[in-house]
This record gives sequence, structure tokens and C-alpha cells, in this order.
Amino acid sequence: MKKVNVIGAGLAGSEACYFLLKRGYEVHLYEKRPKVMTPAHTSEYFGELVCSNSLKSNSLDNACGLLKEEMRHMDSLTMQVAKETAVPSGNALSVDRELFAKKITAILKQFPNLIVRNEDVSVPPEGVCIIATGPLTSEALSSYLSKTIGQESLFFFDASAPIVKKDSINMNIAYKKARYDQGDDSYINCPFSEEEYKAFYNELVNAELAMIHDFDKSYFEGCMPIEVLAKRGFDTMRYGPLKPKGLQMMDRPKAYAVVQLRQDNSFGDLYNIVGFQTNLTYGEQKRVFRMIPGLENAEFVRYGLMHRNTYICAPLALNENLSLKNNSNLFIAGQLNGVEGYVESAAMGILAAVYAMHKLEGKEIPQLPSETILGSLHNYIIHADPKNFSPMNANFGILYGANKHNREESIEKSLKLIDEWWKKINA
Repeated sequence: MKKVNVIGAGLAGSEACYFLLKRGYEVHLYEKRPKVMTPAHTSEYFGELVCSNSLKSNSLDNACGLLKEEMRHMDSLTMQVAKETAVPSGNALSVDRELFAKKITAILKQFPNLIVRNEDVSVPPEGVCIIATGPLTSEALSSYLSKTIGQESLFFFDASAPIVKKDSINMNIAYKKARYDQGDDSYINCPFSEEEYKAFYNELVNAELAMIHDFDKSYFEGCMPIEVLAKRGFDTMRYGPLKPKGLQMMDRPKAYAVVQLRQDNSFGDLYNIVGFQTNLTYGEQKRVFRMIPGLENAEFVRYGLMHRNTYICAPLALNENLSLKNNSNLFIAGQLNGVEGYVESAAMGILAAVYAMHKLEGKEIPQLPSETILGSLHNYIIHADPKNFSPMNANFGILYGANKHNREESIEKSLKLIDEWWKKINA
């Protein structure tokens, strides 16, 4: 039985394991939790979602939604379990994060050819190895990678939003409504008057920040701390996560800004504050976020936090098959290779496993079509300008041949091509 090592049991590592285990490989999965915990994780389960419970849009005319559909065509473990643990969230795919992680763990552990090693790896084991340690790669392993690829690791800070108890939300002020009446009332909305918004804004931009040691702060635009966003201008939040458009109620005064909360678990008793990733101290979060109308008595079950997000400069470091140029036995998967987002990370876990399998089998690698979302992400990280390289989400802007006039055609073509590619992979 051929052996593959996988380091990291997040979404990318879990997907890589699932792909290889189903094909009879002996997989040695190295996961340091619960022996060594990270600042962001709270459990020992595989596939734990740390920043948000949302996997973003399910619509095919959204690039991340199309990527999810491509993954379903590739028998994705993430998509399978997300369907089973979904919670209401309008057009988005959101999950009960605890149930989601438990099911991922249970499915993988049922394979007799999986060997789990709870070790904090600083040097990868011998043989073919998929490194999927994600944004919280340890300093020791980061140092090893830096020396191996001949460059300093790149990094930025990531942030997560607070979670509050539903029964502590004042529903005499807040109300349920999905933006633009999307067919359900899955979001709780907290409306600001202009006066309330001004007071909140002033406190937010002057609130005390938590200390961040050792690193310069360089934020990813898609996960901007709310206080950093606010400091860009008085109205910036009102054109971003606090946009009131599509959330007005006929029987209420017109809202100047609206904070949305999204269901975070299947019981429906926990809600996260959408777009409120933050680096405020816990005390300041409690004080300032209770100024949001309807959250004046909010009970926080988790405060927002920031953590280091590590990634490598893929155009300089990686071969086409996601292996390191300086060590072709080491494959880089997930956010560590320069994609951003849960879904994107999971998709790269599948892709890294495909490439590792072909190396072990000595087979030619079928060309991944760049007219697919997965192919466009792969093309971006491998061929981007290294001087301006930064993490990339799925988007139609990098999809080869796509434009606003041929969206439906591009969607149909991507799914057709991913099916054809997948058949070649499994031939």
C-alpha cells in the first residue's frame, strides 16, 4: 500500500485525506491539536471553521458558488458535510460549525487506512507529503519552509467576528429580514438612526486595540477588521457590511445603517455579527458593540480575535503541480499556497491530492482547464506577478474567457470541463 503524509487537518488537509483514502492509500495525518492548540481553534476536530460559519454564496452566478458546484462534481467531503449540517442563511451556504467539524472527523476516522498522529511537525516526514497547515502554520514549520524555498514566508493578519446569544438580542428593535427579500428571514437586522450611527462610529474608531506582537499589520481586504474599515471614512461601513439598501422595513423609519447577524448553529441560538472581524480588546468589544441598536444587552459567547495568516509566494516557490520547486515531494495545499477562503482552501486540498497521486502513480497530469474556477485559481497562484502576489478569492475576474455578457455560457462550460477533467483523473 502506497503511503502519503498530510500535515494539517483543516479543510484542505481533510479533503486531501478523503481523496487519497478512498483510493486505498495509507495516509498518515499529522495534526497537532489537541496536543498543541492555536489561538483561533477551540476543538480537536478536523475541518474546524474558525472565522465564520459561512461558506459564502450558493448561487452559480457567484464565483464561489460555482466553485462549490465544481467541488460537488469532484465528490468533495466539504460540500457533502456542509449539505448535511447547513443552517438558514438566505442564498449563502452556512453550517453549524461544531456539527460540521464532528462529521468531517467521523467520516475520515472510519477509514482503516488513516493513521492519525497528534504531533507538532517542524520538519516534514520523508516521502510524499502534503502540507496543509493553513494560515496558522507554526513558526517552526514556517521557518523550515522559508529555508527550503529560499525566501521569507509572507503573511498577513486575519480576523474573526464575535458571536452572541440570540435570546440576548432585543427583537423589539432588531428584526428578521434577508436582503432584497430573498425568500426567507434568516438574518437578524439591527438598524441605526443617523445619530446612533455617529455615536457608534466615534467610539469604534477610538476604541482600544488588542496588542499584536512580532509582526506588521497587513490586512487582507476580504477580511478587514471593522475598526480599520471604519477609519477609512465615516461612510465606509455604510457602503460595506452596514449597507442599509435592501433591508428597509415598511413599518419602520428608514435606517441610516444596518448591522446584520447570521445564524451560527443548527439550534438557532447563536448568531455571529456579519462583517465585524475585529482586533478590539474584549472589554471594548463588549462596550462598543453593545451600542448597536438591539445589542445593548448582548451576551457574547465568543469575542472577535485576530491571528497571523501565513502563506507562501506561490509563483516563486511552486511547480505547476503545487509541489515545491526545491523539493518535489512536498505539495502545498489550501490557504498556505495563496488562495483565500474556506471553499478555495478545500478545493486546493483536492487538487494537491490529485497531483500527489499522479506523482506516486507515475502518470501524466491532465491539464486543469483555466475556464473553470478551480483552474483559474490554480493559474493565478502559479503565474501571478511575484512582486504583487497576494491571496486570491474565487472570482470571475480571473476566469479565462469570462465576461459579464457570457456569464451563463461560462458557468455551463466550467461544469462541463470539470466533469471531463475529473473523468481523466479517475481513469
